[in-house]
Amino acid sequence: MNPVMTSTAADPAATLKKMDDAIARYIRPDTFPLAIRMLKPGEPLPPDVKVPSQSLGEQWIVCQSIGIARRYGWAVAVGKQDVICPLAAIAFGFRAPNDDYLKGFAAVGMYCKDEQAAASLEASTWKFEPGTYDYVCVAPLNRAKFEPHVVAVYANSAQVLRLVHAALYKRGGRIASTSGGRLDCAEIVIQTMSTNEPKVILPCTGDRIFGMAQDTEMVFAFPWSYADEIVEGLEGTHKSGIRYPITVAMRETVNMPPSYQELMAKLKARDES
Repeated sequence: MNPVMTSTAADPAATLKKMDDAIARYIRPDTFPLAIRMLKPGEPLPPDVKVPSQSLGEQWIVCQSIGIARRYGWAVAVGKQDVICPLAAIAFGFRAPNDDYLKGFAAVGMYCKDEQAAASLEASTWKFEPGTYDYVCVAPLNRAKFEPHVVAVYANSAQVLRLVHAALYKRGGRIASTSGGRLDCAEIVIQTMSTNEPKVILPCTGDRIFGMAQDTEMVFAFPWSYADEIVEGLEGTHKSGIRYPITVAMRETVNMPPSYQELMAKLKARDES
């Protein structure tokens, strides 16, 4: 699967700020919205990026790195020497799959009943070809010093709904996503880049354990080429009255308890006498 990417603007920094401001105003997520870029072999690391194995003497996994970026506000890059999750290492092309992986070794007895189901699950995982990229780089939009391939926002279902509205504002149609219930890091980054379309993603078990994704959270991811459309869609749908927090029907006259009604009648009678 070869991603198709197009730049959205001559000034990525200005677009990053515009996007961050729009998400803060119209979506109000609890954690930082993220810029994500895949770095090709030989592509230099952006400035001020922490590589766990080099900067901290630690090894992280991709969902953990995403969690740290969105909660700590750090810019992080992880590659072959950092990622200790074999499934993520294979999906992102940092390591080539072996026969055990292809037969579903890690899924049998955990996610799948037998080897046939497990092999099918692994075969359907979103992947980059081995060696295509050296690092996945993640940073909050307001700290990113690179042009992203993907923007990802962790949010509640109503906030994700508003981002779906924004993505469809200009083009119409529907948002189509796939989920395997695991490796949401691949669904966020690789699925979005490979299809070049926005996606709604369920945080996987690993993201909940290691990335601290909450039960109230989902992920909305979109290609950088959609950035201006998302901002336009957020602004346009907000002006038309589709907003977050979602407006609710509260204006009807409510029924008060009988004792309250009786007391109010006495107050009115007193004031009118």
